[in-house]
Amino acid sequence: MSSREMRFESAGHQLAGRLELPQDAPRAFAIFAHCFTCGKDIAAASRISRALTKDGIAVLRFDFTGLGNSDGDFANTHFSSNVADLVAAAEHLRAHHRAPALLVGHSLGGAAVLAAAPQIPEITAVCTLGAPSQPEHVEHLLTGHVDTIESEGSAEVLLGQRRFRIQRSFLEDIRSQELNLRGLGAALLVMHSPRDELVSIDEASKIFLGAKHPKSFVSLDPADHLLTRKADAEYAAGVIAAWASRHLPEPTSPAEEAPNPHVPHGRARVEHVSGTFLNKVQAGSHALLADEPPSVGGEDRGPGPYEYLLAGLGACTSMTLKMYAERKGWPLEKVVVNLEHERVEGEPPEGTLARNGRYERIGLKLRLDGPLDTTQRDRLLQIADKCPVHRTLESRPVMNTVLVDDEDA
Repeated sequence: MSSREMRFESAGHQLAGRLELPQDAPRAFAIFAHCFTCGKDIAAASRISRALTKDGIAVLRFDFTGLGNSDGDFANTHFSSNVADLVAAAEHLRAHHRAPALLVGHSLGGAAVLAAAPQIPEITAVCTLGAPSQPEHVEHLLTGHVDTIESEGSAEVLLGQRRFRIQRSFLEDIRSQELNLRGLGAALLVMHSPRDELVSIDEASKIFLGAKHPKSFVSLDPADHLLTRKADAEYAAGVIAAWASRHLPEPTSPAEEAPNPHVPHGRARVEHVSGTFLNKVQAGSHALLADEPPSVGGEDRGPGPYEYLLAGLGACTSMTLKMYAERKGWPLEKVVVNLEHERVEGEPPEGTLARNGRYERIGLKLRLDGPLDTTQRDRLLQIADKCPVHRTLESRPVMNTVLVDDEDA
């Protein structure tokens, strides 16, 4: 399992997110919507997202506009903007990975996913956790401030030990919303604890009764509203994954099949899978995917050919430096290699080929961690250019391509 930070745009604001990825190719993508005034890193969001990856589901959790590390002013946001943020998140996944099939929403985020689902055509399953049946329910959190907000236009409200400015437009927005539960267009799982003191379990009943089948209800007793206990969050994730398996699209890509055991170590086999660019790569006993980004017609299911080239050079450089330092007994603790491939216009350096007025250049930036002296660092910089892959690229190896019969491929 791994995760990566990502940013995407919603209504002119850059939103901060984190994509949790399973170890193998994801069977599906999901989006997690956090609770009112919370953030993507709240324990329930992080624990459930990470637990879902164990079942092959990649999960994007992000901060709504004006919260956490996302841009924008929370005072200018409302329920409708949260829904718009969810749709923007889905568009980002669709463009750079794969459209989400599952939405999971906690508290007001649960109401938001119910509103957003009909706007995301690929959604086949929706799950709510401690969610109100209508956005207007959160007005009870503003008790004692509503009159001030209405008369003066805004007020500072203490929510979860933090102060937030709530504007009149927020009240007007939640009061104008009416979730169309019968038009959800996806399977629904309602999860709620009877011990929830913030959102009554009666709200779960309203959601369940208002929606069409297929729908399911699971009690989260004895959890609290925020699912603060790790065991409660992991239980919820396990139930969501098991339930969603009946409603998520079945993986059909041959790239998810077991690795081909007949590729010897030191060799590679590449086989087209689907579309124009998606390929399954078998390198020794390791199964990988190769693809291109959506901007050129791919699905971004794996690195592109040049990214694999850079990865191979970077890995060889790092291995060579560590091996050399260990032989010398030098305190090289860690190597980080950042690489970039580009086509440069202009006169190429001597001995470099140019095509159509441009030549190829690969830049490597090394970071060497450890108490190394200047002489050691300078020598390691020299050794970096002597790794086997570097030498292979510089030697312009002979390339021999032939056609073979099917049984020899």
